[in-house]
Amino acid sequence: MIETDVIVVGSGPAGSSAAKHAALGGAKVILMDKKSEIGAPKRCAEGVSIQGLEKLGIEPSPRWVTQEIQGVRIQTPDGTDVWLTKDEVKLPEAGYILERKVFDKHMAMDAARAGAEIRIKTLVTGIEKIDDGYMVFTESMGKEEVFKCKILIAADGPEGHIARWAGLRPAAKPKEMESGVQYEMCNVEFERPGVIEFYLGSCAPGGYVWIFPKGDDIANVGLAILPHKAEKTAIEYLDDFVATCPYLKNAQAVELNVGGDPVGGMTKKLYDDNILVCGDAAGQVNPLTGGGIISGMTGGMCAGQVAAQAIKEDCSKKFLKQYDEMAHEELDHEIKRYKKVQEYLLTLSDEELDSIAHAFQGESFDKISTTEIVKKLIKVSPKALLKLGKFV
Repeated sequence: MIETDVIVVGSGPAGSSAAKHAALGGAKVILMDKKSEIGAPKRCAEGVSIQGLEKLGIEPSPRWVTQEIQGVRIQTPDGTDVWLTKDEVKLPEAGYILERKVFDKHMAMDAARAGAEIRIKTLVTGIEKIDDGYMVFTESMGKEEVFKCKILIAADGPEGHIARWAGLRPAAKPKEMESGVQYEMCNVEFERPGVIEFYLGSCAPGGYVWIFPKGDDIANVGLAILPHKAEKTAIEYLDDFVATCPYLKNAQAVELNVGGDPVGGMTKKLYDDNILVCGDAAGQVNPLTGGGIISGMTGGMCAGQVAAQAIKEDCSKKFLKQYDEMAHEELDHEIKRYKKVQEYLLTLSDEELDSIAHAFQGESFDKISTTEIVKKLIKVSPKALLKLGKFV
């Protein structure tokens, strides 16, 4: 049996963040992942905000930044464009498109440099609660091993097996789990370089289509849908979009990514005796955009900090409740208010989306941010004002 203070299951950004901060706090940490390569396959459009990285103290690196975001284009069903650019000059508070296969490794290396031990190709097959922690059963390359830890951190993505095995309710109900599919493509044409594009309406029921440039002629082209609002599968909607989008007429797919995205908000309980849940497994995702890199890393940071302190003091749920409070304090404001915006947008028909886009014409933007878009939406739409007037 291998004993340690903290085991983190899942080496995505949230898990690596948790492992890093637990190790920085003095805990003995093991970070496990079932994959043989951290960061692959990606299940993400790969966009992050500059402000989010700054808040986490992460310096952008040319090793994992493929494109700096220089604007946003939103298109509604009748082809009306809303551009978030200013005389084709880059606006402040934008962001980056990452190469997740490099970024995730970078974050895991940060955890290792902080003192965490990394175990790849290690599948957790079961857990068992014991008086002073958890037994964690694993299989790696045909070899079975048993670990014992005082605190188990579940960062195993939207499937959330660890939390479920521990008796914690999953973050997302079936109706709140988006189905996402994405191609990475070459030979993509861009009307303006460095501009991320969103296509709204019945092309992606319950979600949207995105084109995120990754430099030169490369882009992530994908969509997310709510299956109960759709008549086809996610891949069918995406193939239909690719076939009709003029910017993709010569594009070729070099990679296919699929996955679920929990957009129902944070789970009601993020902790119990000797266990914490963070990242997608905890529903730490923006319900409007589906983005979870920054919010998941924030949750992971909180989990790691509390776990390190708990090892020194008390690993009971009474002490670990601090994590729940920290996570909600850091993330609730964004998640809850964007959930309201998402619910509002789900009520709009294609015609209503077109009408709002027409009203947007002539509006100017001082910065690129989701909040700025929603503020303008409230300004131009009486229905949005009625539903979202307390957004800001």
